[in-house]
Amino acid sequence: MPLALLALAVAAFGIGTTEFVMMGLLPQVAEDLGTSVPTAGHLVSAYAIGVVVGAPLLTALGSRVPRKRMLLLLMALFTVGNLASALAPDFGWLVAGRVLAGLPHGAFFGLGAVVAARLVREGRQARAVATMFLGLTVANILGVPAATLLGQHLGWRATFLVVSAVGLLAMAALARLVPYVPVDERQSLGREVRALGRPQVLLGLLTAVFGFAGVFAVYSYLASMTTEVMGFGDSTVTVVLALFGLGMTGGALAAGPLTDRALRPTLYGSLAALVLALVAFRFTIHVPWLALVTVVVLGAVGFMTTTPLQMLVMNKAKDAPTLASASNHSAFNLANAGGAWAGGAAVAAGWGWTSPTLVGAGLTVVGLAIAAVAGLLDRDRGTGEGASRVVAQSPLAERPAAAGRQVSSSSPASGS
Repeated sequence: MPLALLALAVAAFGIGTTEFVMMGLLPQVAEDLGTSVPTAGHLVSAYAIGVVVGAPLLTALGSRVPRKRMLLLLMALFTVGNLASALAPDFGWLVAGRVLAGLPHGAFFGLGAVVAARLVREGRQARAVATMFLGLTVANILGVPAATLLGQHLGWRATFLVVSAVGLLAMAALARLVPYVPVDERQSLGREVRALGRPQVLLGLLTAVFGFAGVFAVYSYLASMTTEVMGFGDSTVTVVLALFGLGMTGGALAAGPLTDRALRPTLYGSLAALVLALVAFRFTIHVPWLALVTVVVLGAVGFMTTTPLQMLVMNKAKDAPTLASASNHSAFNLANAGGAWAGGAAVAAGWGWTSPTLVGAGLTVVGLAIAAVAGLLDRDRGTGEGASRVVAQSPLAERPAAAGRQVSSSSPASGS
């Protein structure tokens, strides 16, 4: 694998840490800024809003910017957003900082996935994308728990200062390791928008919204389930979250080669396994050791869906995959918000802390049904997906480019 994938993974680590760490810092933020924990919870939503808005907007604005330069600009915006959060004088400014930090999230992962796929030969593209996403999963194992502990002992502002430093490190790695890829003169915003509007791309995005919502219907309330149902103490919450992160990492490692071999079967299988795991959790949660095993499984099968979904929308967008790839992360964040809302509504209705498991299973069933319909339409048209494949393969795929080497503007890679 090219070293450029390591740079993308470092950036993904920083983004994943800042996205999820706020959930563990809400009490400290609320106390320091003189607000309630539920009000501080709007900081989670503020980041998600930044992702949903920023993914298509920044991708569109950067459609004519060379890919490496755009990755650096997005990571610079991410770093500034976290620095603004660390220095925020009041709650309103912190909300603004969170929105700013979230803006580049989807555009970076969308563009990064396209660049990662173009760095390797055909047949290994999903593995390249999954390698980038490993940074996100490792953030949930190491970054989020460590950043939470740091915030608890040195204050929440210290957490965002450290994440800002990770952003600077990622920028240095991107500048050193990612090859320069100019924009193809044939590429245009209109072409990207038309690709985004293709039925199979839209069905892929809908699959992500509903299928992945099942994960967040449970994950959003996993801390409360740990203490209220499993019977563990508060100190065990970080362990349970880390176990979920371990499962995510295993799922990401498995998803790459499986998606390269058979994209749609991997998508169907992971969504079906997620439904079964969510239903099983409704019962295993009452047996502590079984509950912990199920948490790992949930993380694995839940995150195993992300790579085939990412590759699917990139493939179906054909030679203009960047906007579709970025919009997929808007879909994931809509799934985040929607799943958390649906799971919370079930708890608020008095159905108990285990009810989000069945709500999540129902949402994932909808996602699986949409994926199945899309697959049938593909089969009817004779365009079914076998292995993952990104159109307009780059010469970079034949041999990893040396850091800083320029790719000719006539190369198909520059069309991403």
